[in-house]
Amino acid sequence: MNEQNYLFIDFEFTMPENKKKPFGFYPEIIEVGLVAVVDSKIADTFSSFIKPEKFTILTERCKKFLNIDQDDIEDGLCFHQFIDTLRGYEQSESSTVITWGNMDMKVLRKNCEINGLLYPFKGKHRDLALEYKRFFGDRNQTGLWKAIEAYGKKGTGKHHRALDDALTTYSIFNLVEKDKQYLIKPAPTTIGEVIDLSKLLKKVRAH
Repeated sequence: MNEQNYLFIDFEFTMPENKKKPFGFYPEIIEVGLVAVVDSKIADTFSSFIKPEKFTILTERCKKFLNIDQDDIEDGLCFHQFIDTLRGYEQSESSTVITWGNMDMKVLRKNCEINGLLYPFKGKHRDLALEYKRFFGDRNQTGLWKAIEAYGKKGTGKHHRALDDALTTYSIFNLVEKDKQYLIKPAPTTIGEVIDLSKLLKKVRAH
């Protein structure tokens, strides 16, 4: 049986100061949190800041919202080192990448394209927020920490810290997968399992 390889990933991005974006602005990844899971066990975790390539100075809004400083990203990985690191987490068989929402992979693809680098993953991507919405029949998409609180649990660490959010995504994944198992209907019971046919046959022959 093949191993199940999952990569639970969360990114944090740069933000414009206000709704009026600077000319040519696009979000850049500035923090990564990754949880590598093999056969239902955490095999590794990774966390790092990343230097933005285009808009190198963080806005005050971004620093306040994410609670990070300019010095944090100055000491981070450059983008190509970051992509090499992600690529290194691919196993001999492609891993399934799981994120809360679709924005993380959209921004990753865009950042790779702009920097002339190949997208680092070969496996499929699962949007757990969309799966959660469909599973519970919600009209709107639920935020990550609201989703975990709906289970009566708490998120890991601090919201909007990449590794903490990746770990929280992993926690919700386990809870949802467990709930899915309850919905799997057991195979219908056969009459042979209800009645011992050999004993019944003996009774019939006796008469």
